[in-house]
Amino acid sequence: MTTSLRATTIYAVILTSLLVGCARRPALTAIGVAPAGASPAASAERPARVDSGQLAVVERREEIAQRPNPATFAENANVKPIYFDFDRYEIRPGDATTLDGDAAWLKTNDLLILIEGQCDERGTVEYNLALGDRRARAAMNYLVSLGVRAGRISTVSYGKERPVCTEHNEACWALNRRAHILVKPRG
Repeated sequence: MTTSLRATTIYAVILTSLLVGCARRPALTAIGVAPAGASPAASAERPARVDSGQLAVVERREEIAQRPNPATFAENANVKPIYFDFDRYEIRPGDATTLDGDAAWLKTNDLLILIEGQCDERGTVEYNLALGDRRARAAMNYLVSLGVRAGRISTVSYGKERPVCTEHNEACWALNRRAHILVKPRG
């Protein structure tokens, strides 16, 4: 009798393990997203199922849609770019002085601000995009620390895609390692 009880218990444990291990994960739901081929009325009645990969794509698209269009910003002689050492994103003392002047002017002029992070041609596209982002954010954080409202500032990284100099030497590369500040009126 103990043998059959033991066998039944083992089968029950195995069956439970299989059922738990093979259970489907619940999909995330998003309001207003209709499944492919569904009518608008059907989507109003019940939310569509969205997996986490689709949700990440939707969130990324919304983030991009909320960013201001860089083409609408322009240079202004009152704000100057700052430059960075090779493979660095720390603000140098001389460039901090430049940002001090930029901040003073930006605080007295209620404009939207776009800081473009740029790199020289060395390094991979992915690495330079990340480095350009860190440079733009470093400049933004410095301006915010001086009293420029963070809500006015957007950042974008172009990596090595928009050089101001195309020669292949250190003097040229130094000009491309920069945070470039653009502005536009609100509205």
